[in-house]
Amino acid sequence: MNLFNNKELNNVPDEQLEIEQTKNGIFTALEKLLDLKDLHYIKKELLAISEFEKEHKLIDNYSFFQNDIEQIRNTQTIERTKYYIKRLIKSLKEERFSKINDLDLNKWKQYDDIITDSLWVLDKRDNSGAHNGNYWGNFIPQIPNQLFKRYTKKGEWILDTFLGSGTSIIEARRLGRNAVGIELQSEVVEIAQSNIQKEENFFNTEYKIINKDCTELNYKEELKKIGIKQVQFVIMHPPYWDIIKFSEDEKDLSNAKSLKDFLDKIGKLIDALYPILEKGRYLAFVIGDKYSNAEWIPLGFYCMNEIQKRKLKLKSIIVKNFEETKGKMKEKELWRYRALLGGFYIFKHEYILLFKKG
Repeated sequence: MNLFNNKELNNVPDEQLEIEQTKNGIFTALEKLLDLKDLHYIKKELLAISEFEKEHKLIDNYSFFQNDIEQIRNTQTIERTKYYIKRLIKSLKEERFSKINDLDLNKWKQYDDIITDSLWVLDKRDNSGAHNGNYWGNFIPQIPNQLFKRYTKKGEWILDTFLGSGTSIIEARRLGRNAVGIELQSEVVEIAQSNIQKEENFFNTEYKIINKDCTELNYKEELKKIGIKQVQFVIMHPPYWDIIKFSEDEKDLSNAKSLKDFLDKIGKLIDALYPILEKGRYLAFVIGDKYSNAEWIPLGFYCMNEIQKRKLKLKSIIVKNFEETKGKMKEKELWRYRALLGGFYIFKHEYILLFKKG
């Protein structure tokens, strides 16, 4: 089979012409297999194409191409064989993007780093680059990393209502997204600024930190100052009520006087955010439960119900497993004893509640 059969390219340097001809030749060779009726011969030709590509390595993501060829050669019927050949050709020649991310769905197999299960078992936090776990109560960078890649595109705007030490902006910067972070405590804003500046800005992204109470903010006015009207993604990682006291400020959600007070403020915040989240885009709410007076308090589900009272549609409940937290660091045996004594189970999970604006 002649892989070099396209000589009609003009105004292309010789080196580039050879590469383009070879790629087009592979596409043409695959397309010609669709006209054949002998399954054995088709598989023989697929092996020849595979060997040719092994030698020249001219197809992007070479290993995935080889895996696809091997999958096709393992098929049992000519109908299934041709179905996979058509799918391979499509993945090589066409791009298919959704409205909310940069993932080429014709090359979906190549995104093996993206989690699509509802249970996230993460061994340890990412402490590379500017990330660190020094701030009490910050969330692991893998959460914004996964969410930003799935639900945003490069150059879009992300809003984090509880910025903390800057984890989400660092991750947005890495992925080429712009970000707005809101943080109540001035001293924590300084920590965030320091952390963010340590991360290289390869994509020339913008970020803005607002040192105010997120539950009292005029979001339209603040976004207007930046020069945008809406954001494309909202990420929220609030205090888990009073489990950790982050400050003495009465505005701090960790100082909410009661569960009702806490949930009322969450509801008020969602109401304020709704108009500035672009239609069809997503909001992620990261929360855990608490244990108090020998009783499990399902804080995550209470918050989920509060948000569902608004016009946001629940799309997923993701459970994230974590092995060790600052509160339990080096005390695994003690906590196991307490669990056996008190008849409860040790918290090793939190929720990522994903909502969509209709």
